[in-house]
Amino acid sequence: MPPHANKSGSSPVAQLRQWMLMLLCFALITSSTPASAHFLLNLNVRIFHVEHSADGTTVYLRLPLPYLLADKVGASEASGVLPAPAPYSRNALEEGRLVHFVDFGQFYADPQGLGAIAESALQLESGDQRLNGQVTDVRLYAVGSEPDFATLQEAQVAFSLDEQQLRERYVQTVSQTGNPQQYVGDTVIDIRLHYPGIARGESYRLASFLNPNLPNQEKTANLILDYRDGKTQVFRSSGLLNEPIQISHSTSSAMATFIQEGVVHILAGLDHVLFVLCLIIGAASLSALMWRVTGFTVGHSVTLSAGFFGLVPSGAWFVPLVETGIALSIIYAAWMAISTRRKRNASAPVSLQRSERWIVVGTCGLGLLHGLGFSFVLHEILKVDAPNIWQSLLAFNIGVELGQALIILAIWPLLLLIRNRRESLEHTLCTGIALSCSAIALFWTLDRSYQFVTALTT
Repeated sequence: MPPHANKSGSSPVAQLRQWMLMLLCFALITSSTPASAHFLLNLNVRIFHVEHSADGTTVYLRLPLPYLLADKVGASEASGVLPAPAPYSRNALEEGRLVHFVDFGQFYADPQGLGAIAESALQLESGDQRLNGQVTDVRLYAVGSEPDFATLQEAQVAFSLDEQQLRERYVQTVSQTGNPQQYVGDTVIDIRLHYPGIARGESYRLASFLNPNLPNQEKTANLILDYRDGKTQVFRSSGLLNEPIQISHSTSSAMATFIQEGVVHILAGLDHVLFVLCLIIGAASLSALMWRVTGFTVGHSVTLSAGFFGLVPSGAWFVPLVETGIALSIIYAAWMAISTRRKRNASAPVSLQRSERWIVVGTCGLGLLHGLGFSFVLHEILKVDAPNIWQSLLAFNIGVELGQALIILAIWPLLLLIRNRRESLEHTLCTGIALSCSAIALFWTLDRSYQFVTALTT
């Protein structure tokens, strides 16, 4: 018997590998979630149109109403007693659950007061001075009845609608939903603010102190469109805007915000990370890896644009179908990583080259699926008729590529180091990673398939 073997025939090093593999699998599985990584139905978007003119700056702001009211609901003084409602709302119990409705009586009596809540939390700084805004108009809409708001012209038209047109929109929405009472959570608010003091060529900082304590509020998508001298720059930021964002008329600064969001999106999307990870562990060389990533890039660039412009099915079933396909793509990439490793040990170089070509074609096809995932998130933020659309799309795509590059730079050198020191350990580690990725993706596949079937049958 070898000196380091136990009765079962396994050496301590082999046992350590097995324990590491089990721990890796457990850690990855428990850190995963069944939630969709792209199609967040509760994705919240805030849009700021900032127009500069000779008499000052006008901000056209659209945001979900809960951002203004959610943190202002009173605490329950006793069990079964409704808490004090937030301003411009009223509380009720619905099947034992606390719900919040819009108090239209209070709103029509003092709409400016609701706008003042937003103005007090919005910070516009020019130089060292915080500017005070004046609320000039406030509009409430049931979700689904709001007018378009993607461009400055659409925002201006939205505020030009008279009371009769607004009521017709509301009645139409009520007839579709069958609920005459409007939930605060199903309401968006448009606010027009006027600020003096920003020179036409001057940069400024924009921040917001709203903290409604809403679920997933850190994923809030903020779109700031700055208009001056007939030109438009589009800026993008995620979160609550607690940290001021610098707004200038620089194209590179505007694109940088979309590049950053592209990087964040791929690094925060666990399914994208796992897919790229499987591409890395299956590549025999850096050259082979770059060809695989290039194929993936070509594929997702095509469908990112196609999905964004609506050149895909719009049925409710399509979202979970794509998500299911993304999960299956991870399983396929993991299997591909393991199988190519075996072929490297048994196949001739010509056979390996032919196999690698097909792998590049396959990653291009799988990139088509992942591109749809990117596109639907971007479509929630931008609209097809938004200004500088191609500039923003290009910048977001560059950010996605940089995110992939960061994953490669973090993993590939480490794998090379382990491979050079002990190839068998590198093989065991990569096999463990592939199996762990497959386990997580299988869990996602089952969950997302259920969502797909549910969408088909409802």
